[in-house]
Amino acid sequence: MTSLGDKGEGHRETTTKVLNQGSWTQVSCPCCVSEQVEPLVLIQLSDNIQPVTKRWLISLIEVPERDGGAALLAHPGEDECGDVIVVSAPRCTLLRATEDLGLCKKYHNGDMVAFSYNDRDNFRNVDDMQEFLTLAERQYIVKYELDFLRAQKGQKIPGVPESQGVLKARENICQKLEKAGVIKDIFPLHDKQRLTDLCRNWYSGKQIWGQPLDSIQAYFGGTVGFYFSFLDFYTWALVPPAILGLVLTFLLPGGGSGAGVVKEQAGGVVEVDDSPSVSGHMVQAVFSMLWSTLVMEFWKRRSSSLSHRWGLLHLAERFAEPRPGFHGTLGINPVTGRLEPLFPEWQRQLRVGLVSVPLVGFFLGMVVLGMTGFYHGEALAQGFHQDSGSLFSGALLYLPSVAHIVYTNMLGNVYRTVAMQLTEWENHREESSFQNHHTTKVLLFTFFNYFAVLFHIAFYKQDLPLLRKRLASLLIVTQLVNQCTEVVVPFIVDRFFSAPQKKQQEDDPNVDKLRAQRSLPPFPGLFAEYIELLVQFGYLSLFSCVYPLTAVLLLLNNVTEIRADAYKICKLFRKPFSAPVSNIGVWQTAFEVLGFVSVMSNCWLLLLSPRVREFCLEGGISGRNIILFAILVEHVLILVKMILAFMIPDEPDWVRIKREQIEFHSMQALGQQVRE
Repeated sequence: MTSLGDKGEGHRETTTKVLNQGSWTQVSCPCCVSEQVEPLVLIQLSDNIQPVTKRWLISLIEVPERDGGAALLAHPGEDECGDVIVVSAPRCTLLRATEDLGLCKKYHNGDMVAFSYNDRDNFRNVDDMQEFLTLAERQYIVKYELDFLRAQKGQKIPGVPESQGVLKARENICQKLEKAGVIKDIFPLHDKQRLTDLCRNWYSGKQIWGQPLDSIQAYFGGTVGFYFSFLDFYTWALVPPAILGLVLTFLLPGGGSGAGVVKEQAGGVVEVDDSPSVSGHMVQAVFSMLWSTLVMEFWKRRSSSLSHRWGLLHLAERFAEPRPGFHGTLGINPVTGRLEPLFPEWQRQLRVGLVSVPLVGFFLGMVVLGMTGFYHGEALAQGFHQDSGSLFSGALLYLPSVAHIVYTNMLGNVYRTVAMQLTEWENHREESSFQNHHTTKVLLFTFFNYFAVLFHIAFYKQDLPLLRKRLASLLIVTQLVNQCTEVVVPFIVDRFFSAPQKKQQEDDPNVDKLRAQRSLPPFPGLFAEYIELLVQFGYLSLFSCVYPLTAVLLLLNNVTEIRADAYKICKLFRKPFSAPVSNIGVWQTAFEVLGFVSVMSNCWLLLLSPRVREFCLEGGISGRNIILFAILVEHVLILVKMILAFMIPDEPDWVRIKREQIEFHSMQALGQQVRE
């Protein structure tokens, strides 16, 4: 069992109150026996659960894996008629799952080594699961074992109507119970004392910079840990472009501070050109392109260092059981030798190429169609207003914008549903593959949704003053909305609409305290947070040469963003499960693609700049030569980006050596097992 005794130095004893110890299911393994059991996960059942169904589920949870169970520990709550099951994990189950997941742990010599169950006695703290595994890892292992509960043979679920309660051989049990309404929810439990300590060190203090990343990863898992690490790294990386933007705006002549060059045109119209000077344009454009490359290359090095420190360099998801939603024809996996659903890779690729890609392209076309309709409607409304000049026609000027907002929101909602269904239909075996394909689909749509209008203004209308105003308004409005939704609203919710657990008394039953955590809304994930960072990165790398203060506004936003996101995940949502990950996944590729596109964007924005055009015309350079020169500069800068990416290794030498040592040690351990 998960031990709460024999604490080593620096070990923090959890203050999550344990339940009645006599009601936990028993273990037969002597090394797993412990005086206390740590509640890790709560299964919320339906209100009208039949006792026979609950007993059957508890028996499956406690039965050894060789007999088709999860080999976990279960507590029935108040009694066998209650609607909760509290789950923990014995030591041997945790250790075997650690090996299955490919986690690295400290060996007796202090090196990080891929854990091997047969060599477990040579790993540090292997007898104390609270030192050996983080809370997030222990809770994920419980979910991992529950997710892969599969029926050994066809059978009927006791206490469930036959129309809903027939299990087929190798069918996922938890997924079936959720569809039948037997299981309402499965979620990890907060440890109140550890959460309080984390909050105090994370966002409750007066520090502006720095985050307890190791504590975040230990409590919330690698997914959350890598997000906040990237947010911290990216926020620091905004300092150089912010300083450059201030210098170009306020110190250089014509820097865009409003004291621009005054030009008098025909008809007495006075135009103020407050765009940056030629030198300012060039410096900002080249800097943005190089900055976007260096940021991502150095982040990859930072990410690999964290992956090693957190024991995530050797993950083995592709050898694990298939994800719960995966289906196919039952057969023997040629790699693992296990009986499991099999689905040919060529069929998946066919589904992606012939169905998913065209449908995604169709929705991207709908985005462009909506944008075209918006401009057409705007032109019609302005023409009608010029002809009539009435209050009614003036009100109609806002109709195209309102209609476009409604259209894009409705299209986005439909697309998100379609993207999820398409990814499910593609039938990916691994969870990471499923998430990457789903994220890529939504990412493409989001990119078009956020940047299509800006590209249209820049390269079709070629109206850089309008682009500058649109970018500035987007940044300012977005920042104000973000501060309201991510700081003010959460504070009001937490302050005046207290969660039920705040009203609990010390003498409340322990099960009620655990059950109360379900009253919090489920954590929505980090998708929206990454989208926000990606859009920021796009504004800065793609268009900052026309508005140098972009980085300044983003830096001010992100300083509060770190604390706001920390506050939300700690206080306003249920604790999420977090699978072990070694980096930020497909998001890293998305940021790199934006960095590549920034080369083309900045080169052509530089070419379209009125001051650059005027400078070239005064120098006697023809329009054809200007275009050829822009193409040449674009290719040179792309080459420079590629050279920089090649020269900067993705991981430091010491991490590469450690990774190779881990692989070598794993090969040795495997060879020893074969010889034995």
